Amino acid sequence: MRYIIFDLEATCWRGRPPKGITEIIEIGAIKVDRYGDVTGRFSKFVRPMVNPHLSGFCKHLTSITQENVDNGQKFNRVLEEFKDWGEMYDDEYILLSWGVDDSKLLANDCRLHHMNVDFVKRYVDLKKAYRNMKKLKFASGLKSTVKKEGFDFTGLHHRAISDAENLAKVFVKYLEDWDLFYPQR
Repeated sequence: MRYIIFDLEATCWRGRPPKGITEIIEIGAIKVDRYGDVTGRFSKFVRPMVNPHLSGFCKHLTSITQENVDNGQKFNRVLEEFKDWGEMYDDEYILLSWGVDDSKLLANDCRLHHMNVDFVKRYVDLKKAYRNMKKLKFASGLKSTVKKEGFDFTGLHHRAISDAENLAKVFVKYLEDWDLFYPQR
């Protein structure tokens, strides 16, 4: 089994997005094998097409620059690279993220760009699984959870690759304990 622990960053504004559309601007992921070994790292910027200019709010929140996304590839190309990297062509992978927003955003961008969304069906919300495993009424945010589990939060919060790397620490710690069932969406 391959576990693809991913995080996304997207265009964002204070309030409603122009044209009502939010687009992925960064995909970060860590690949973990069934033994808990990290076997790969994926980090790419995506050039948004509907709202190509990042808001000041978005640049401040994510630390992603206009130059980063201007030099990124279009979503369809980055997604194909991501799927190839994750070997998402069989039944031997599960996509994992902290909260369902990332899986919804991924599916929405696939639809926006007229791409097949079926691969997202192999998805588990680790925030929900963590809450269930720990018997918590509410799960905390990723950064708080990473610290609560005894790890330093490394990298920049709200950067896809950093968030994926930090989530991978928690995932591997409880590798044998997760109840990974899908679909959860």
